Amino acid sequence: MDEVEVVVAHSERATLRVGDVFLKVDADQARIDVEVEAMSLAPVPTPEVLWRKPPVLATAALPGTTLGRLGGPSTGSPTAWAAAGAAIRKLHDAPLPPRQGRAGRSIVALVAELDDECEWLVTNGVLPADLVSRNRQVAEAALRPWTPAFTHGDLQIAHVFVEGDEVTGIIDWSEAGQGDALYDLATFTLGHEEHLDDVIAGYGTDIDLDVIHAWSSLRSLLAVRSLIEQGFDPFAPGCEVDVLRSRM
Repeated sequence: MDEVEVVVAHSERATLRVGDVFLKVDADQARIDVEVEAMSLAPVPTPEVLWRKPPVLATAALPGTTLGRLGGPSTGSPTAWAAAGAAIRKLHDAPLPPRQGRAGRSIVALVAELDDECEWLVTNGVLPADLVSRNRQVAEAALRPWTPAFTHGDLQIAHVFVEGDEVTGIIDWSEAGQGDALYDLATFTLGHEEHLDDVIAGYGTDIDLDVIHAWSSLRSLLAVRSLIEQGFDPFAPGCEVDVLRSRM
């Protein structure tokens, strides 16, 4: 019998792997609805939905491996990273989905959340005030008007599978919807900015690097508290706090 592998687990959701089947258990049925809808609309390879019985979604495993993970070594050739960039561009150029996604939060909402998180980080002594202040300044560049695109919303490199130099699929679409395309690119290269040029080469258009860096800082500032509360370590080498330190 295949073993049950816990891929990720916290109070909101858990993902298990049993052989070639992934089982996602989510307390919020709306996130599963978004995920299934987004996978049906996305013009890039996605996992096959095997069955769905709330609160569980079962999907088939994808061939290949991921390009790495945040805090770990990155893998794949420059061509594979460029192929990922091309797949992301194809997604961003697709007709807009009906919902707003994680990457589509309003500037007003982002500023309020960012101010709250920065105050918490400093008041509780989690991060030095100068580190928070510097990254809050960098994050300002992301707070500008943008043209809506079909975004994944949580495009970590651990969610993109490749085999050889081809993208075989993208997983975890529960944050998908209309949003800022550069949010996806920043998330995908978070902690692995040495591959940003390869990704942009495949993406095929000029990119404002200041906005990419801004989203990386903003995303990292917003993530620290929630990661700690969920039992993850944003202070691990190469993770969110190291991303923030790289801006100093």
